[in-house]
Amino acid sequence: MTLAMSALACHRPLPFKIFRPFACCMRGLVNRDVQPAHCCPLMKCRGWKRKLRTSVATWKHMRPDRRNEAVAFAAKNTKRKRRSSPNESKDLLLVVSEEAASGSGGSAGTSLETNGEDVATDDEVSGAPRSAVLQACALTSGLLLAGGLLLREASHLASINGWPIADPTDVSFSFETWHLELVAGLVIVISSARYILLQTWPDFRDSSESANRQILASLEPLDYIVVACLPGISEELLFRGAMMPTLGLNWISALIIGTVFGVLHLGNGRKYSFAIWATFVGFAYGMGTIASSSIVVPIASHSINNIIGGLLWRLTKNSQK
Repeated sequence: MTLAMSALACHRPLPFKIFRPFACCMRGLVNRDVQPAHCCPLMKCRGWKRKLRTSVATWKHMRPDRRNEAVAFAAKNTKRKRRSSPNESKDLLLVVSEEAASGSGGSAGTSLETNGEDVATDDEVSGAPRSAVLQACALTSGLLLAGGLLLREASHLASINGWPIADPTDVSFSFETWHLELVAGLVIVISSARYILLQTWPDFRDSSESANRQILASLEPLDYIVVACLPGISEELLFRGAMMPTLGLNWISALIIGTVFGVLHLGNGRKYSFAIWATFVGFAYGMGTIASSSIVVPIASHSINNIIGGLLWRLTKNSQK
């Protein structure tokens, strides 16, 4: 090894022929005018390992500005490279990151930051099309509304015919002036609690972001009113206007129906943290229904909270661009 390094430094042939190929290879990696693949048979190897070693050697001799440009370009095309050759792209990106960390203090951070921005960009465009969101919202809300009306009417008929079922018409569609204070209180409590959880609970923040992105990313501003009010009307009519009164107007029935309401909010990127949040919200709407004996209170609170949540998400996304 000492003889080979000495010959490499002085650019003279070695006295021992056995070391000449090795010295030629090393000289080619250092001197840019020498092509290792043509001067030595040992360098004529193929495969991803050979390409990886050549890439690392080239990377070490790049200027810092060129290195940053290469990292940014590689990160921008990460998705395309994964499709063409997943294994090679991952290995090369790993080696580039390690070399950047050892050779330049800022290169590794630039690589990871750019890669994260690329992933975020892919996530931002992963929402469903606008027409699909509106159609799904209208269809689901229509089914829930029909189910709520049928269950409410069936329970009413069973109650007046002597069945041991509470009459759901005890929760009416009336609305009084003091109900405005109750609606405002529910909106303030739920919106404030959501904001606090978004700042302090990462799992809930990720679940909310995933669900909002899938539903709201492709919508126009006026569409937010549609996707906020339709679920607010249909869900409250079913859960608080039909299901909860049959169990009795008390906090136990509000908690049971709230738990069912929360469990049904799992899926579409929503985790158990979001189900816990939906359970709390359902319980709050149930208590508002009991206090007012009116289905209009939870409907108004639910719809307003949906509008506030959607607009805040949109404003946050616009400010980040």
